[in-house]
Amino acid sequence: MWSRARGRGLIFVSLPNMFMHMSGGRIWGTLFFLFMSFAALSTVVAVFEHLIANTMDRLEWSRTKSTLFNFVALLILSTPCALGFNVWSSFAPLGEGTIVLDLEDFILSNNLLPLGATVYLLFCCSRYGWGWDNFIKEADTGAGVKFPKGLRFYLTWIVPLIMIGVFTMGYYEKFFK
Repeated sequence: MWSRARGRGLIFVSLPNMFMHMSGGRIWGTLFFLFMSFAALSTVVAVFEHLIANTMDRLEWSRTKSTLFNFVALLILSTPCALGFNVWSSFAPLGEGTIVLDLEDFILSNNLLPLGATVYLLFCCSRYGWGWDNFIKEADTGAGVKFPKGLRFYLTWIVPLIMIGVFTMGYYEKFFK
């Protein structure tokens, strides 16, 4: 009766099955997917607003021009995802049984996030970037708990090694297992 699904399989396969076997499951299932739609829509609005505001600030564009530019960019960038479930459904970018979303997830989760976190960390802690003293001064601005200065060695040397290990293991898991 229950599958061992995860990700989109959990939400769109297992949960509807679970709701169908509950008393009042149609009502609870309808409410769940309605609220999930509201959460997704509010997230999309918040992210899109951030993109528009950033473009307006950096390029000194009007709101209309920034909105149109970001709309077109997102339309183009989301096309592979949309086509991955129909026209490109036979395309297996990472081997048998994979889809376009798996490639996008690999690019983001195994490349951009660990490498971006490492660059950001090195920028904050290194003398070649912002520098530790500037980082501490900014982090300790305002009231509340102060950033522990004893973490400097850990953040400068250990965490970047951990992040490089995460990056390396992502490739090992994907291509050598």
